[in-house]
Amino acid sequence: MNRESRMVMDRSKAVAMILAGGQGERLSALSRQRAKPAVMFGGKYRIIDFALSNCVNSGISDVAVLTQYRPHSLNDHVGHGRPWDLDRANGGIKLLQPYLGKARSDWYRGTADAIYHNLFYVEETRATDVIILSGDHVYAMDYRPMLALHRQSGAAVTVAVQPVPWEDTNRFGVMNVDDEDKVIDFQEKPDDARSNLASMGVYIFRADVLMSVFHEDDAGRTMIDFGHEIIPFLIRSSHVVAYRFNAYWRDVGTLQSYWEANMEQLADVPGLNLYNPDWRIHTRSEERPPAKIMDGSHVSRAMLSNGCIIIRGTVEYSVLSPGVIVEAGAVVRNSIIMTDTVIRAGAVVDHCIIDKFVQVGEGAQLGVGDDYGANWLEPQRLNTGLTIVGRKAQIPAGTTIGRNVLIGADVTDADYASLNVGSGETVDPRMPVWA
Repeated sequence: MNRESRMVMDRSKAVAMILAGGQGERLSALSRQRAKPAVMFGGKYRIIDFALSNCVNSGISDVAVLTQYRPHSLNDHVGHGRPWDLDRANGGIKLLQPYLGKARSDWYRGTADAIYHNLFYVEETRATDVIILSGDHVYAMDYRPMLALHRQSGAAVTVAVQPVPWEDTNRFGVMNVDDEDKVIDFQEKPDDARSNLASMGVYIFRADVLMSVFHEDDAGRTMIDFGHEIIPFLIRSSHVVAYRFNAYWRDVGTLQSYWEANMEQLADVPGLNLYNPDWRIHTRSEERPPAKIMDGSHVSRAMLSNGCIIIRGTVEYSVLSPGVIVEAGAVVRNSIIMTDTVIRAGAVVDHCIIDKFVQVGEGAQLGVGDDYGANWLEPQRLNTGLTIVGRKAQIPAGTTIGRNVLIGADVTDADYASLNVGSGETVDPRMPVWA
């Protein structure tokens, strides 16, 4: 490499901007009181940990996290970025939230609009390339090979892609490429897809291109979303390249995909290996004692986080977050149980996702029966047999709860009309705004 080439490379700088402000309504009660990237995953992690860890492991040390919807738990988790070695005087992590009161300020209307309102970050960092990431995907990816391809090809933007099942293409932006992986067509969540090559929501833009897109006439009003406006515009006017990523990647934006991705972690060697010493997933962890399993307990194919105590209970095919207690005779099966939830003696929990600080009363049964009728309040979200219990909810002793049931956050014993909650029912006196 000659001296001139080295100088060009030395002046190259990539920064990352993580879109973490989405409401995530498809996760129902799990994202009603927090942003979707703050939802727990794999016991001890938050979903945003994967994008943050990928950045650090890829040598990207300038990272902006764009928040909006209920950002408090996300802000508390990310903090100054110390768990990811991003608490730095130069560079490091920045939390950017929308605010009103100056020109060109408003709430974010879409993914591209969020970047538009924070272009000052690109200018201040003097970046040559901007990596734009979703904060709600689960994967381990080294961004450096993609960045190398992006620079070598001279593309205006490079988009990470991965094949998905044809029946799932209506959930994604779908790319059509030529023999050299140049993107020639893009469909956003099509009913009749022409390709199954899905965008992963990982983009690398040349900084000058990103800035110029928003300097188009009326761009601030019309360039709202990457999938709907920015990428189609650049396909027509510039050079867009696809980068094929063939390792594990999951969009955990639905309850079923979120549950499945957690259950996949229970495989002997999962596609996303959280135990890989060469690619650590960093997180903000509380100091808790080790998990304890008492005599007479049965634990099989499960992940137990620090502070869990199994008191002669049974845990099978389940993921438990820190501080979960399973009392004598209780059974937890095919479920995700979040922080400091208590499953009282004799209770049975099957195919459930239970949020933090829940109390499941003695002898209660959750996720039982052969009725798989969809939930009447959220039929598009709760229709696969999963039962969801919101944060700080109480399940009275002796209650029987069927499948596809939604128990809202902060529900108390007094909110139950009956101790028999049939499949598809909802117990939530504070109906969600999207109902």
